[in-house]
Amino acid sequence: MKVASLFPEKHVLSFEVFPPKPDVPISKIYETLDALKSLHPDFISVTYGAGGSVPGASTAEICAYIQDQLQIPAIAHLPCINESKESVLEKMRDFRARGIENILALRGDRNPSVQPKNDFSFASDLIRFIKQNGDFDIAAACYPEGHPEAPDLDTDILHLKEKTDAGATHLITQLFYSNKDFYTFREKIAAAGVSVPVEAGIMPVTSKKSIERMVSLCGASIPKRLAKLMARYSDDPASLKAAGLEYAIEQILDLREQGADGIHLYTMNNPDVARYITEAIAE
Repeated sequence: MKVASLFPEKHVLSFEVFPPKPDVPISKIYETLDALKSLHPDFISVTYGAGGSVPGASTAEICAYIQDQLQIPAIAHLPCINESKESVLEKMRDFRARGIENILALRGDRNPSVQPKNDFSFASDLIRFIKQNGDFDIAAACYPEGHPEAPDLDTDILHLKEKTDAGATHLITQLFYSNKDFYTFREKIAAAGVSVPVEAGIMPVTSKKSIERMVSLCGASIPKRLAKLMARYSDDPASLKAAGLEYAIEQILDLREQGADGIHLYTMNNPDVARYITEAIAE
């Protein structure tokens, strides 16, 4: 199933998972996925991972398991900054052979120790290439507060328009903690002519360290209310997690009320967190 077909019919709820690190048993990701199945997500996206020497740990293999064993649509992340055109074609052939119809096309993070390839400078280049060479549904990422490398939000939105013009059929936002930022972003992209569905990406605060790391990577800001919660419970991890989950639930309920096209929950491979939130927001 092509994921874009879901949005006209319903408010979408989806999850993100990532391939296990080399020191984690491969069985762990499949246990996580089996637990997520009972929550009935509309689709599950899988971040990029070659899998290394761990059998069954690649993005494509995990996506195939989600579709074949769980009967849930899957989206394979595909960052392009370190890919050549031939390597992307090879991955597309692998996806097609496994019945994977959905790709999240990304530029990917720069790695100072790795010289990037020159075939794809931006996600829009990858989207255009996929569109020309395969029949995939293509999702793209967006940043409610602007990409960290963009000079300002308006410039970033111009680049986002290039992604949808190139063929992206729906968007998934980076994490954010102020719904006002999302609503402002939604108004701005509509004014710029971006009309595809936009899922709001929500990452619950479950530990101070992990959120500070993610915020530093993606440039998201911490609103005063959330900052106060983090400061209040800085020495009480259990209470911080409980407060963080409630904060995420409030965000999601408000986003639904204000007509967000969907919610994309960054599960961090924690099915208990996904279950708590999914049950709390059940309609």
